[in-house]
Amino acid sequence: MRWDEDGAFKVLMVTSRDTGRWVMPKGWTMDGKKPWTAAEIEALEEAGAVGYVGQAVLGKYTYKKKLDNGTSLKCEVDVYPMVVESLKRNWKERHQRKRKWFSAKAAAKRVSEPKLAELLRSLANKPSKQPVIREFLKAS
Repeated sequence: MRWDEDGAFKVLMVTSRDTGRWVMPKGWTMDGKKPWTAAEIEALEEAGAVGYVGQAVLGKYTYKKKLDNGTSLKCEVDVYPMVVESLKRNWKERHQRKRKWFSAKAAAKRVSEPKLAELLRSLANKPSKQPVIREFLKAS
């Protein structure tokens, strides 16, 4: 997330590698890494985003991950807040994904997961009033 020069709240989204639909950067847990550290690594790899990640979960949602063998796996995602300070020009998945800033309301309209859309809509008005974001901004 970021606030642009006009003070408008924006959410960074990326396209998925398989379907090209808009998603938030996310990934699997990583051995030996705290979940918010893994989220920070995934944001860098998938979107080239550099910034500060909070340690409190902002929300959760589920989705079905299609595996290479054709089966689906239900995954639960913990969403951690991240204030993006900069975007790298070159990042690991730059040739596999697009990235774009959206308003929270516009991002909610583009995602397929109902709980993620609900979370994004909840950020549309006064996101800094959300308890997790407020505490995160105070600490950073």
